[in-house]
Amino acid sequence: MTDKIIIRQLETNAIIGIHDWEKQQTQPLLFDLDLSFDCRQAAQTDHIEDALDYFEVCRQVTDFVQTSRFELIEKLAQEVANLILKNFSCKKVKLTLFKPQAVENTQSVGISIIRKA
Repeated sequence: MTDKIIIRQLETNAIIGIHDWEKQQTQPLLFDLDLSFDCRQAAQTDHIEDALDYFEVCRQVTDFVQTSRFELIEKLAQEVANLILKNFSCKKVKLTLFKPQAVENTQSVGISIIRKA
């Protein structure tokens, strides 16, 4: 399947990390999402009910991340991918999570995962 919804640089804040200071304050996270699904029905009907609603994906991911408390970005990435696969008609998720404030002398660190339904 080659159809994808592409979401770039979805920004939200979370409490995440192993250091004491990271457990006390939120920090920004950025998500890139490639969501594989068959868009032919939506293209034919022009109805949101037949589409993968990217607005709702962004809302649910943002809500989940803002209320989460994880130490590792690996765990957060896995849980966000699970959320998307469970709640949307998506067959495969490629998720890249960036944590810009993780290491002082880097622009960002991150992780990229691929999960299938």
